[in-house]
Amino acid sequence: MMRIDVLTLFPEMCEGVFSTSILGKAREKGIVSLNAVNFRDFSGNKHNSVDDTPYGGGGGMVLKPDPIFNAVEHVLGITANEEEHNRSDEEVSVKPRIILMCPQGKTYNQKIAEELAQEQHLIFICGHYEGYDERIREHLVTDELSMGDYVLTGGELPALTVIDSIVRLQPGALGNETSAISDSFSTGLLEYPHYTRPAEFRGWKVPDILLSGHHANIDIWRRDQALLRTLERRPDLLETAELTLKDKQTLERLRNVDKPE
Repeated sequence: MMRIDVLTLFPEMCEGVFSTSILGKAREKGIVSLNAVNFRDFSGNKHNSVDDTPYGGGGGMVLKPDPIFNAVEHVLGITANEEEHNRSDEEVSVKPRIILMCPQGKTYNQKIAEELAQEQHLIFICGHYEGYDERIREHLVTDELSMGDYVLTGGELPALTVIDSIVRLQPGALGNETSAISDSFSTGLLEYPHYTRPAEFRGWKVPDILLSGHHANIDIWRRDQALLRTLERRPDLLETAELTLKDKQTLERLRNVDKPE
């Protein structure tokens, strides 16, 4: 079972997501253990404060290192005490990935999701103030992730987004095991269009090829549509996508469609 712990000042933000949809079902099936830990409980002071003004001056508040370190050490202690008797020596020695959600981190993508989905234990740290004491970055975390070039009020929503993308890749999490394989970005391309019943809706018809029952031709159509959609919407992805010779020929044809004779 994969274990995911989220260190946050607002555990209630996490629990609602953890108990619904794919995450909730994966949790019920025992595919993943999802836990929200309030690191205010590990402040170590009578006021339960977890932040302070920055040395050197400046606006905002900075998260102190001690509550974060204490919370992580507590989580690791729980993991060892609860599960060690059921795990081999090799499993016990595995170190968790400790992930800091912050705008300065590496931009998250599907490749990182697939990498993290192979881990046994992930710990996410979510801040809610001006920033983190640099010693958290230097001496505790293994990864820093960002959802993009914008700033949110806290790390909870980004962490939940990352967790959703990871859990859905776990075996048994999705009803259809092939769904994750064909998702956008999993193949390096955007996903092809989907249609379902009715075959005609308000005069708009499903492409004839999808009604033909000829699965080989349908596969070709879907690949071509994925290439077309990627070319139109995210041409940058084509620079790193694994393309066959036929893919390259298809792209060349698509690029020439609108060119004048």
